[in-house]
Amino acid sequence: QIDAQQSLNLNKEHLNLHLRSCPTTVFTCECFFILSFRRTQSLHGPSPVTTFGPKACMLQNPHAVMHIQDPASQRLTWNKPPKSVLVIKKIRDASLLQPFKELCMFLTEGKNMIVYVEKKVLEDPAISGDENFAAVTKKFCTFREDLDDISNRVDFIICLGGDGTLLYASSLFQESVPPVMAFHLGSLGFLTPFKFDMYQSQVNQIIEGNTAIVLRSRLKVRVLKENWEKKARVDEKGIILTNGDIESSRKAMQYQVLNEVVVDRGPSSYLSNVDLFLDGHLITTVQGDGVIVSTPTGSTAYAVAAGASMIHPNVPAIMITPICPHSLSFRPIVVPAGVELKIMLSRDARNTAWVSFDGRKRQEICHGDSITITTSCFPVPSICFRDPVNDWFESLAECLHWNVRKKQNYLSSEDEEF
Repeated sequence: QIDAQQSLNLNKEHLNLHLRSCPTTVFTCECFFILSFRRTQSLHGPSPVTTFGPKACMLQNPHAVMHIQDPASQRLTWNKPPKSVLVIKKIRDASLLQPFKELCMFLTEGKNMIVYVEKKVLEDPAISGDENFAAVTKKFCTFREDLDDISNRVDFIICLGGDGTLLYASSLFQESVPPVMAFHLGSLGFLTPFKFDMYQSQVNQIIEGNTAIVLRSRLKVRVLKENWEKKARVDEKGIILTNGDIESSRKAMQYQVLNEVVVDRGPSSYLSNVDLFLDGHLITTVQGDGVIVSTPTGSTAYAVAAGASMIHPNVPAIMITPICPHSLSFRPIVVPAGVELKIMLSRDARNTAWVSFDGRKRQEICHGDSITITTSCFPVPSICFRDPVNDWFESLAECLHWNVRKKQNYLSSEDEEF
């Protein structure tokens, strides 16, 4: 029988081999998740048998590409001690100034860490005009969104604010995302499990490692836009003629989305009319205000307001939820995480559509444009306060007041006679 230490060493060797063969499981150059041996019950269902009756069996597929670790045993550790941290603060929120200053002083002076802060955060007069805080801000490394690449510089992320700060942190990293620690200092806080009262001990625990994480899947979205341009014709004398031929060129954009992709009718009063394809096959035409394609993390956002079910973030799936469909039978559906979805304007659509990604980058979708959506291989490793299950149900109860009802009175034996 192999003892616990030998088992740990074997699993470390297995993880190192797995990380070399599948680099997308690494969140930064210095951290990855490890197996926990305390829990024996898996969040995944049991592995199904592959033999059926005396003679039938499943055809072995040599091209299997996915090995999923039990979500209950996903824990964070560090290859090397973390040295840099990105602090994301909700802009224009005066209530966050003092927590932001306290945290940054603790990280720079107490933990001797390199702190990255967005440049526009330091432009706040309440920060730039604070002489007592000036010595700390001089130590900051600053960056600008969409201009500076910090993907290989940050070891982990601390968010101060609401759920929007976590969504913003996700948008800054188009590939591997560092672990995210989110403090609940906003309005809702469904994705922010940490309270700021005990931030020093909690940050110390993260730096030491061995904390539970939940891998929040993201959507990889590719928008292909058809740009129609009129090509001018020139005659023999060099005179430009305006009635030239129309040529098209394609422009592709790619996004990583944590919550949802929303396609809606925009300012038009007509129904949105878009075709929805799954793995190349037309499955339906959405006629209504629009459609939401969301991750399990996004199932508790816009999707649940539109009537969808709430799905735990460890469930590998993509949700398709219509927005006010003009059909009594169009219900929200859940499809496997490995499918490829494609959305295009219907040929007979009366108007264009609009698309947004986690509420940002809103743009118009015209005839000939397409939106391709698949599950990204770069999840957001969100650090848990307790564990993935308890954190999720606590958020359901505290933020959404799930199944809150006055309890029914006890019925005594005397009352039963009546």
